[in-house]
Amino acid sequence: MRLLLWLFRAFVFFTLFAFALNNQQNATVRWFFGAEWQAPMVIVVLAAFAAGAAVGVLAMLPSWWRERRKARLQAPAPVAPAPAPAPASELPLEHPPREGL
Repeated sequence: MRLLLWLFRAFVFFTLFAFALNNQQNATVRWFFGAEWQAPMVIVVLAAFAAGAAVGVLAMLPSWWRERRKARLQAPAPVAPAPAPAPASELPLEHPPREGL
């Protein structure tokens, strides 16, 4: 099973590597007000993917925080540990029973 996982990872890596090698021509991204950005197409695709992932994470943050706060409020209160027994030096001395009384 472990070998299959590594083979799958190698397949994905080499597929993406081949994609990058096949898309080295420049692409022009035109922004507003006449601004342009020219870069290799693979960089443009990578930047678009990274921007989309960042927007997705930022969109999920409020609900993650809300759920985390709700879980923290519903968690049981921590139980205080039982007090440790007193050391033998602090125990009251017991007197042996008196005989003959």
